[in-house]
Amino acid sequence: MATESAGAVLIAVGAVTALIWANSPWSASYENLWSSRASISLAGHSLDLDLRHWLNEGLMTIFFLVVGLEIKREMVDGHLSNRRAAMLPIVGAVGGMVLPALVYLAIAGGDASRGWAIPMATDIALAVGVLSVAASRLPTSLRAFLLGLAIVDDIGAILIIAAVYSTGLLWGWLLAALFGLVVVFIVRQLGVHALGVYIVLGVVVWLALHEAGVHPTLAGVTLGLLAPSVPRLQPEYIDVDELADVSSVQAVRSTTEIARGSVSVVEWLQYVLHPWSSYLIVPLFALANAGIMISADGLRDAASSPVAWGVFAGLVVGKPLGILLAAALSARAGITELPEGAGRIQLLGVGTTAGIGFTVAIFITELALTEPAQRADAKLAILAASVLAAVASTLLLRASTGRAATSSDPR
Repeated sequence: MATESAGAVLIAVGAVTALIWANSPWSASYENLWSSRASISLAGHSLDLDLRHWLNEGLMTIFFLVVGLEIKREMVDGHLSNRRAAMLPIVGAVGGMVLPALVYLAIAGGDASRGWAIPMATDIALAVGVLSVAASRLPTSLRAFLLGLAIVDDIGAILIIAAVYSTGLLWGWLLAALFGLVVVFIVRQLGVHALGVYIVLGVVVWLALHEAGVHPTLAGVTLGLLAPSVPRLQPEYIDVDELADVSSVQAVRSTTEIARGSVSVVEWLQYVLHPWSSYLIVPLFALANAGIMISADGLRDAASSPVAWGVFAGLVVGKPLGILLAAALSARAGITELPEGAGRIQLLGVGTTAGIGFTVAIFITELALTEPAQRADAKLAILAASVLAAVASTLLLRASTGRAATSSDPR
């Protein structure tokens, strides 16, 4: 949560910088930079992409790898490991995905129906950042609920990207990607721990998915889910004296190997990659994709655009209402239990926080909409909705925690 909170500041800086740059006298340099192309050739095969796509399809694979690792950890030993504990965020996330999609389709279905998934996403970094700023006295159960909700939200977004926005499949390349994943599984079962082997296999899977017409960031998610979640060395079999021995270079190497083996690959990779994802990759994504030209004509067009209103209403209205209704109805039916110590206003505040859909919403916008005008309208709506959701959730959570503190005052 600390990493996500700090990363949220950098995401905001990246988005604001992109907006200022794209609307400055140097706006041409912004588009020229991200449209500049770079190619890689290997064994007679060439891959030629512009800088924005190298970031969106290349570096963002690491972001989705971290997401996959987080999902794996939560399913094995976290919020989603216990069926009853997992039910509330699962039900809430489903409600928070279905209702925004329906709201979007009701408003913009006739103009750009492929954009229905845009308002379904939650930006976990910005949501957690707002939560940390808004309510330091928020019940721990609500923080856990938001994290679980965002994780299930990520799973939904990944499935939608794979099923809906991967078109024109080339089955030969898809089979090659599946074969690469099978090799990863076999190598893992054989006990191979050399990181270089998995990096090479990961690049092969990424390239095969890209050529198959499936969004290649799914390679990151899949590899994250395949990562071992059990430590290679069990703590009870580790000699503490040997672990503390740093008397020589060889002893230090042995100590490092023991320490690495005492935590799972999932935990270790999360520890290594999460800061890179939160502090560099996602802020760069914001910088590359949030540069929208804002003008009087553009605002006027967005104000009359069904796409903009569909995205905006889906995030600001559909998201919190979907989460609140799903959670309340499932609790009344006895399927789930509401977070301990949390009131309806606090639950609504967390649902409103989930309406901050910045990163993944913009990511899906790039996949779903092909017309530049519609993309610009959707991105503008995402920015406006995210700001409004952040302000509204801050006011709701601060008011609810302040009221709770006053009612518990013994005076």
